[in-house]
Amino acid sequence: MRWSGQELGVEQTDALPGLARLNNLVRSVRTPEFAGMTFHEVLARSALNKVPGPERWGWGWTINPYRGCSHACTYCFARPTHKYLDLDEGADFDSQIIVKINVAEVLRKELASPKWEGRPVALGTNTDPYQRAEGRYRLMPEILTALADSGTPISILTKGTLLRRDLDLLTELAERVPVDLGMSIAVYDDELQQSVEPGTPTTAARLATVAAARERGLPCSVFVMPVLPYLTDTKAHLDRALGMIAESGASSVLHSALYLKPGTKEWYLAWLDREHPELTGRYRQLYARGAYAPKEYRQWLAAKLAPLMRKHGLTTGRTDPATGAVLSSGALVDPARLAAPSPLPTLF
Repeated sequence: MRWSGQELGVEQTDALPGLARLNNLVRSVRTPEFAGMTFHEVLARSALNKVPGPERWGWGWTINPYRGCSHACTYCFARPTHKYLDLDEGADFDSQIIVKINVAEVLRKELASPKWEGRPVALGTNTDPYQRAEGRYRLMPEILTALADSGTPISILTKGTLLRRDLDLLTELAERVPVDLGMSIAVYDDELQQSVEPGTPTTAARLATVAAARERGLPCSVFVMPVLPYLTDTKAHLDRALGMIAESGASSVLHSALYLKPGTKEWYLAWLDREHPELTGRYRQLYARGAYAPKEYRQWLAAKLAPLMRKHGLTTGRTDPATGAVLSSGALVDPARLAAPSPLPTLF
C-alpha cells in the first residue's frame, strides 16, 4: 500500500540533491505515523545484486528493497552506503529511507532471463527488509513469491518481528524452494538494547519470532552479532543469551565480534562517548589497527563461547562467505559450490 497525500503524508518537492541526481526519484513522503522520518520512493533499475565472494566459492546474490534503516543500530556496518546519496552515515541513515517501490516487478524480469541460474538469493545483508516501513509498503511478499516462482532458494536475515506476518507465506514457499531464516539478536540486556539499537523490536519479541518460525518447521538461526567488547562479552551476558536462544528452539547460532569500518566507527564511538565514556579509551586502543577486533580478542571470545554453546546444546551455524547471510540449504546442493573444498571461513 502506497501513501497518498490525503491519507498519511505529503509530497516533498525539496528532494535532496543526491537523490535527485539518481534521476529515478518518484516522490518523498513524510507522515505523522513515522515522525521525523522521510521515505524517498524510487524506481529501481535492477533488483539482483551480484556480490563477489572468495575465489573458490564464487559469488552470491542479494536483494535490498530499502536503503537506510529505521532500526538505528549505532554499530550498523551499512551506514557508509548513505554517503553516495549525499546523506550522512548518522541521523540520515536512520531517518532518510530509500524505498524501491517497483523492486518486485524488476525482479521478475531479471529472474525470467535465460541467464539466471537459480542460485540462492539473500535478503537483509545490507539494510533490513523487515524494518518498520515494510508494514506499509509490503514489498517482501511479492519479492518472496517471485523468487519461489522461479525456483530460487531464499535466505533472509532480519531484526524485524514483522517477519511473523509472512511466516505462513514462507511456510508455503518452503514446499517449493529452500527457505532459510536468520534473526539478528545481539544484546540480551533490555536497557542496553534500547540504547544501542533504539529502533529495533525487543529481544524478547525477536526470540518469540524465532520460536514462531520453528513451530512452522522453518529453519531459523540466531546471529549473536556483533558481540560488543566490554559490554556484551561477559560470561554472564553470553550465558544468558545462549540460554534464551536455546529456549526459542533456534536451529543454530552464529557469532562474531564488533566490526567498526570508517563511517560506522565514528557514529558508534560518539554513542559510546555519551553512554559509556569510561570505555572510550579501551575501544580506541582495541580498534586502533583497523575495523576488526584484534585476533587475540577474537580468539579469547571464541574460547569463552565454546563451552557455553555446549552447555546449552547449541550448534554453530554457517554463513555464506559472499553475502554474510545464513548459508542457504540450497547452496549445499549446488554442484558448483560442492566442488569447492571447505569454502566457509571461521566466524572469528
